[in-house]
Amino acid sequence: MNKSDDNLKRIRHSSAHILAQAVMSLYPDVKLAIGPAIDDGFYYDFEFPEEVKISRNDLSAIEKEMKKIISQKQIFSKSYKSIDDAIKFLDQKNQPYSKELAEDLKKSGHKKVSFYKNGDFINLCSGPHVKSSDEIKAVKLLSVAGAYWKGDERNQMLVRIYGTAFPSERALKEHLENLKKAKQNDHRKIGRQLDLFCFSDLVGPGLPLYTPKGSVIIEELQKHIEKVCRKYGFEKVMTPHIAKIGLYELSGHAEKFPEEILHVNSERYKDWAMKPVQCPHQAQIYASRPRSYRELPIRYMESNKQYRGEKPGELRGLQRVVAITVEDGHSFCRVDQVKEEVKIMVKIIKEFFESLGLWESKWVSLSVRDPNNLDKYIGKQDEWELCEKLLQEISDEMKLDAQVCEGEAAVYGPKLDFMFKDSLGRDVQIPTVQVDFASPRRFKLSYIDEEGKEQLPVMVHRAILGSYERLLVVLLEHFGGALPLWMAPVQAAILPISEKQNGYARKLLNKFKENEIRVELNNKSIPLSARIREAQLQKIPYIVIVGDHEVKDKSISVRMRDGKQRANQEIDKFIKEVQDKIARKEII
Repeated sequence: MNKSDDNLKRIRHSSAHILAQAVMSLYPDVKLAIGPAIDDGFYYDFEFPEEVKISRNDLSAIEKEMKKIISQKQIFSKSYKSIDDAIKFLDQKNQPYSKELAEDLKKSGHKKVSFYKNGDFINLCSGPHVKSSDEIKAVKLLSVAGAYWKGDERNQMLVRIYGTAFPSERALKEHLENLKKAKQNDHRKIGRQLDLFCFSDLVGPGLPLYTPKGSVIIEELQKHIEKVCRKYGFEKVMTPHIAKIGLYELSGHAEKFPEEILHVNSERYKDWAMKPVQCPHQAQIYASRPRSYRELPIRYMESNKQYRGEKPGELRGLQRVVAITVEDGHSFCRVDQVKEEVKIMVKIIKEFFESLGLWESKWVSLSVRDPNNLDKYIGKQDEWELCEKLLQEISDEMKLDAQVCEGEAAVYGPKLDFMFKDSLGRDVQIPTVQVDFASPRRFKLSYIDEEGKEQLPVMVHRAILGSYERLLVVLLEHFGGALPLWMAPVQAAILPISEKQNGYARKLLNKFKENEIRVELNNKSIPLSARIREAQLQKIPYIVIVGDHEVKDKSISVRMRDGKQRANQEIDKFIKEVQDKIARKEII
């Protein structure tokens, strides 16, 4: 995270505290739960007295109280209490949820905990916060929702109030305007409109189900990225969705991200977990037999599910899910091959995102360690320095103009992160390339060099399209559902004017299918204008209309997505044109 993002997070986390302070001022008997900063702003969960019913209509009064507090220039100060004193203090304050959090910390071995105080408000919190409340220049409460305590439906249902905050009124105004625009292009709305994916309470939150049309998009993206990667020597592998927890303990993921690990609860298989990452699995394929320097680099690619224990309150459509489909790959190479491997991966990223029309809008982050918190990373100092130097050289040589972002490195190595703008103008990280000396050492990977000696390979991680879910969010909102022809679920719709043309329309349907054009026939007993409207709402690139004239001439009339129309088209010529545009990955 860069300094600007870090400051925004502090503003929003502090705004959450002020929200809690304002609510307690207006409703003294309220119980506080949690109030984190999130991607778009912040929220706070409350248990109100039974007789109090909070709705959107109450937000203006709460917001007014917040602004009153902000104007008082309250100082945020941090203090510590022993864990037992903290539990006692929160019990006296009649704050059962905060008390429960402190008890959880005690169980996990914490001896002391931190509190933050501003004005007369004090609560359990690890921070960070702004120095003074007047650093919050613009705040807005947005909505009210329900949320179970700790995301567990067996627990108390709480009231969640969402808000957002910015360092200026102008930035807030721009954000609110973007929200209005984004509401029309929200991927969840488009997903329902185009029938691409759904969720089920019986299946579980954060577990997307892809319909036939949604599956087409995923499949097309996968075919394309694998075709590009094969050109550069990547070979496809497949790994299981679960593994023994020891695999992730050895990799370091279980220690660094304990809350994200989903454990398997089974009488026969204890101490197993759902796969949070694919790196350790692919490392075991490499380790399955002795390797020679002549074999290197070895390049694996895989598109598969990973599972993360995301906070239930932060799940949002496909943007943040529990089951995430990741396009993942690794290159195992010698130190002298690292630079070329990373360059190859950057070339793949460029080729893939050019086909989506997104490459020119990107910026690149050279994500390095936080120099003030080096103990959170694994690996040797000299290896880190070498990796960071190599990535800077690659940025210079390939004219990436990468911005150095301290503290954004992976736990095992620095990386190049490729950032794109979403429909709200926020940076979304999609592709990444990461250099890793530490994991091969942890897994005792090796190869035999020219002198017959055992050497440690370097592991270069890369995700080109990142997760299919996150990329689909960006694509749906960027294109407003009007996806590029090559990945559109339905590329052409055939509409006979009346029943008399149904036979001709079916022959066209079969001909299009034979030529691998995704097509559907709409001969419903409704007016043609209504069927055209249906096709337009489905964002279908080509609407093929056939009437008596087209049957007689063995031709078609075509209405394109941009509104242009072409009459009396030769069928074979049209099919060839569509096939060529698909092959070239044209953006239409």
